[in-house]
Amino acid sequence: MRGGLLAARRSRTDLVNADAGVRATLAALATGLGTVAAYVPLPFEPGGRELPDALAAACARLLLPVLRPDLDLDWAPYAGDLVRAGRGLREPPGPRLGPAAVASADLVIVPALAVDRRGVRLGRGGGSYDRALSRVPAGTPVIAALYEGELVDALPADPHDIRVTGVATPTGLTRL
Repeated sequence: MRGGLLAARRSRTDLVNADAGVRATLAALATGLGTVAAYVPLPFEPGGRELPDALAAACARLLLPVLRPDLDLDWAPYAGDLVRAGRGLREPPGPRLGPAAVASADLVIVPALAVDRRGVRLGRGGGSYDRALSRVPAGTPVIAALYEGELVDALPADPHDIRVTGVATPTGLTRL
């Protein structure tokens, strides 16, 4: 399933406009918030390279993930710079705040390949975001960024899967 979703993303011809729409939806959600925890998009992930800057302009503090050797996520404040890291990732070079820092966020934005209408999120399979989301207090909005057509009727769920509360697409927000 993951392979098919990734292939569909690579074949999209509307990425520039779709990414701009996702950024606008997410920036509107982040406007005026204190702390937002988000992600740095890989190629073909919603939001595009400009997502961190768009979010940082909308909120007081943006936390971005730093992948630890055990595949858990640490967090660092975004100050406008990203450096290359392992696995093709980019991350902030600043001080690490620890895995629990995500719990301080007023809004958490996560990548996904698909989400179903129950909030089940399909990621890339490493479990990093499921571990991180287990630290997010109940009631904190957790929004997955998707392209059109990636909100589906049903996905398989495991007991450790943490559900999202909404999805941001190029055309707006859907609360789940």
